[in-house]
Amino acid sequence: MLVNQIAVFLENRQGRIFELTEALKKANINMLVMSIADTSDYGILRAVTDDNAKAIKTLKEAGFTVNSTDLVGIEVEDRPGGLAEVLKVLYEGGIDIEYLYSFKKANDGNAIILFKVANIDKTIEIIKKSEVKLLEQKLY
Repeated sequence: MLVNQIAVFLENRQGRIFELTEALKKANINMLVMSIADTSDYGILRAVTDDNAKAIKTLKEAGFTVNSTDLVGIEVEDRPGGLAEVLKVLYEGGIDIEYLYSFKKANDGNAIILFKVANIDKTIEIIKKSEVKLLEQKLY
């Protein structure tokens, strides 16, 4: 399954993440997953919300630079070697991973891994031919 994420450019200054979360709060938008990569001058906040279209509109109106992209979502048993098995399938299929992030589901103990890849169709094709399980349900 594809999972849409937002990416927000943030100046690296005190209070900027608060301003972003406050804007989402006022619009009643819940962040389900979040990751931040930064340098000394700026950061990129990546997130999946319960309403990305509304989040994009809200954040643009609040003066943020925002875009969205699709990620490939998989579900894997949370155990030693689970991620390595997935990465082997992708490596052997010639898939280059730009970045990923993951989290553990509380209700069944499985982990969700979200991958940013250049060729989504090829990645899904390779996953479907393997024992790797594509994410079957929405995150919310």
